[in-house]
Amino acid sequence: MNIKDVAIRAGVSVTTVSRVLNNRGYIGKETRKKVEKAMEEINYSPNQIARALQKSQSYILGIIVPDSNHPFFSELIKHVEITANEHNYKVLICNSLDQLEKETKYISMLKENRVDGLIMCSHTLDVEEYKKLSFPVVTFDRIIANHFPYVAADNYRGGEIATEHLIESGCKKLLHISGPLKLDLLPNRRTDAFRLTCMKHNIDHEVIEGTQDNLTFDYFSDFIESEVSVKLTDFDGVFCSNDLVAYALYLYAAKNNIKVPEQLKIVGYDFHSFTRMLQTPKLTTIAQPVSRIGKILSTTVINMVETKELDSINNSVVDVELIKGETT
Repeated sequence: MNIKDVAIRAGVSVTTVSRVLNNRGYIGKETRKKVEKAMEEINYSPNQIARALQKSQSYILGIIVPDSNHPFFSELIKHVEITANEHNYKVLICNSLDQLEKETKYISMLKENRVDGLIMCSHTLDVEEYKKLSFPVVTFDRIIANHFPYVAADNYRGGEIATEHLIESGCKKLLHISGPLKLDLLPNRRTDAFRLTCMKHNIDHEVIEGTQDNLTFDYFSDFIESEVSVKLTDFDGVFCSNDLVAYALYLYAAKNNIKVPEQLKIVGYDFHSFTRMLQTPKLTTIAQPVSRIGKILSTTVINMVETKELDSINNSVVDVELIKGETT
């Protein structure tokens, strides 16, 4: 059985069947149903290898993340893969663990496997290395160059909302536990917003810079114990760079008889699956729409692959919102 048999069975043209298979152009719902029903009835399965050879494509996308075990990135990967699958693409997932050597090796591996495009969520490798790549690249939360589109939540607005909420909740001295500021990443705009908002309201404030060495909950717990604990008595509100940090801080406070939110108010960032699963406490946090981010990342790189119009792809910044919980 071949594509002509499907067309005859469905009563449509071969071109229409091709459009359905490649998810290209407008196809009405009823027409799509007829084609899909015809394929099922004659047990037709499109030959992905033949399609790839015909179009000189692999129909494979790569995604490099710092750690797929982190709740945000595991959820992000899910939505990237769902959208890619809808367009008949597969996804190779690579964990860099924020190590330069691993990221470099993964880039080489993706080249060898002739991926059609790359979604870059790890930020260790120097930007010049990405500029050498021959396939389309879309980044998450990082600006590389004008012809490399990025997708991000509105980091500045997120930092502003979190800081304003703590101030409106009565906090007089604020601490921000940031990510690694030495890297030029868009999440650093959260820290910029924190500082400027505090200055605008004449609020005493300080920033403790986190590192990129580890994204595990145990690491964040140790970081709170070693780097943050000695300063907690000086502050009545903390804006954390992510929800795992916020929860680690809450547990430290509970263990050391610091009442949340009476003595210490905490705001996190992400609102991923881990946060939504928590029963006690319900964290106050800034929600990044991870499902929308994943979908945009996937569709952006696919559009770059299929249109070849690399310079016409726009950056995407999506809105964030405050989720009020029990920690403020």
